[in-house]
Amino acid sequence: MKQSSKCALGGIVAALSLVMMISVAIIPFLTYALPAAAGLLIVIIVMEIDKKWAFGVYCTVAILGMLLVPDKEVAVMYLAFFGYYPILKAVTESKLPAAIGWMVKVASFVGTMVISYFLMIKFMGVTIDEVDEIGIIAIPLLLGLGTFAFVIYDIALTKLITLYIAKWRKYFRRYFK
Repeated sequence: MKQSSKCALGGIVAALSLVMMISVAIIPFLTYALPAAAGLLIVIIVMEIDKKWAFGVYCTVAILGMLLVPDKEVAVMYLAFFGYYPILKAVTESKLPAAIGWMVKVASFVGTMVISYFLMIKFMGVTIDEVDEIGIIAIPLLLGLGTFAFVIYDIALTKLITLYIAKWRKYFRRYFK
C-alpha cells in the first residue's frame, strides 16, 4: 500500500472513530457500544497496514477524543481499552498459546476497567449509580458482567475479522492500493 493510501485510510478511520464517539451525545444509551465499535475500526489498520500505524491512529483518536468528545467516560473507555484492544488481540493471538492469550486479554480488560473507573470516580466525578441502589456488591457484579460482555465482544470481533477476510477484503483492496 502506498504511503498516501496509508495516510488516507488512517484519516478515514480516525474521523469515523471520532464521529462514533461524539454520537454518544445524541444516543446516550450507547456509552459502551460506540467506543467498542470505534475500536473495531482499528482492526482494518492492523490488518491492511500494520500494528505501528494502528497504534498511531489509536493515539490520534484517543487525544482528539479527550479534547472533543463531550462524554468523557466514552473517551476514557476508548483510551483505556477499546482503542488499543485490536492491537493487543493481534499480538496475543499471533505470539501466545490460546489459553495464555485469553488470560492476558481478560487480565488486561479487568485491570484497565478497575483503574479507569477508579480514576474517573476520583478525578472526574463519575458515579456508579448501582452502588447506591445495590450496595458495595455491585462493583464485583458489574465487573463480572463486564468481563462476560468482553468475552462476547472478543468472540464477535474474531468472527467479524473472519468475515472481513472472507468477503470484504477484496473490495477494500480495490479502493486502497
